[in-house]
Amino acid sequence: MTPAQGILVDAVLQRFGAKAVTTDPHAIAPWVTDWRGRYHGAASALLSPGSTEEVAAILALASKAGVALVPQGGNTGMVGGATPPADGSALLLSLRRLNRIRALSPENNLAVAEAGVILADLRSAAEEAGRRFPLDLGARGSATIGGLVSTNAGGTQVLRFGTMRSLVAGVEAVLPDGSIHNGLAALKKDNRGYDLTQLLVGAEGTLGVITAATLRLVPGMVARGVAWVGVASPRDALTLLRRIEAATSAVESFEILPAHTLAQVIDHVPGIRAPLDSEQPWHVLIEAVATDVASEPPAQLLERLLTPALESGLARDVVIAASEAQAEAFWRIRHSISEAERAAGPALQHDISVPVEDMPRFMIEGGAAAEARFPGTRTVAYGHLGDGNVHFHVRAPRGADAERWYAEEGATISGFVHDLVVAANGSISAEHGIGQMKRAELERLSAPSRIAAMRAIKGALDPQGILNPGKLVSLAPARSTP
Repeated sequence: MTPAQGILVDAVLQRFGAKAVTTDPHAIAPWVTDWRGRYHGAASALLSPGSTEEVAAILALASKAGVALVPQGGNTGMVGGATPPADGSALLLSLRRLNRIRALSPENNLAVAEAGVILADLRSAAEEAGRRFPLDLGARGSATIGGLVSTNAGGTQVLRFGTMRSLVAGVEAVLPDGSIHNGLAALKKDNRGYDLTQLLVGAEGTLGVITAATLRLVPGMVARGVAWVGVASPRDALTLLRRIEAATSAVESFEILPAHTLAQVIDHVPGIRAPLDSEQPWHVLIEAVATDVASEPPAQLLERLLTPALESGLARDVVIAASEAQAEAFWRIRHSISEAERAAGPALQHDISVPVEDMPRFMIEGGAAAEARFPGTRTVAYGHLGDGNVHFHVRAPRGADAERWYAEEGATISGFVHDLVVAANGSISAEHGIGQMKRAELERLSAPSRIAAMRAIKGALDPQGILNPGKLVSLAPARSTP
């Protein structure tokens, strides 16, 4: 612990007590490695404020002392965005004690949740009030609202409701100097210049620390229908989606995965079986929702829409969940993919997007190009076809040593994939963020004007660079004096 860090820790301990400070290395250890186990950091202390005012006081002290802080929620990120530097130059700032749902208004379809509220808890509270918070992902049991806002998280319901940015109506945050931005009011119109609230969404904790957010709710679900469909190709899957979208707005999720990914989940997760009796090269998971008892039952709707697709051969096999338990079993497959992928061995994960109409071609041709360029690898593409975002993974050759492969091949392979994405007018980060994993690639592949603007914003709000150092974008290098 540096002298400046020691002064900060002592000040926080004196002002806010033992609950706000952890220095036990064993207690800190789980929080200095990212969820995927790819990034390992070090921190001599973990600070845990219990209120927005305590966050503000800590940031004011840190700013004065020049101590860097890494904000952290559930530590479920995919790009090392909440992992501290390996040299111990930063302390962890946990927001998990800020875990209150301050307000939930069914009449206004709004909830105010603090940064440490777990996604599953917010969803449950909304459901009890007859509403839904329409963002869902596999880490719902540990991901926190602050992290989801800070990374502009996506998930499986983006098709209908958009990313977290679309669901945020206001934000409360503490800026690097300890001042509080109180932007929780959900104003329909606010034309006072730059939108600081939206600037903080997706900033990955580099511009301010999210302490609470006002979030949009939607009507509660009366019923849902879930179908598992076998198709010949991603192109047929997209054609099917377009036909369904032309007939209804009730579909909220449309997920695609190849046969070998389904097989991997079945092999890895006990109790999971293939939804279809037939073998299919590609699989689609569809969910439709009714929010009104007068609406056509979603399962009936899916049956009506999928029957002609089955008859025409666009869909090769279909099963519609006959119960809520079966529907959950289908979704368990989808949500277990990341776990199964991690257990299957080393892989380079790319969270990419291209224009929706181009995604089927990219999934096939991009995968073939990567496998041809790097013999022995195998590509896997799955995810949110309807919003042009898939998880494009390149698996290591059989028997490869993980650390050696990452070190020797990782940058080259990821660079190759990202070049394909940029050539297709896409993005190298669709929903996971940049963190430390993609920072160099962001700078390599972005227009200089974009990086210059991002650095200017970072420098204006955090001139000392104390918030989440090493993530997203660096401060502009100092200019030499002529």
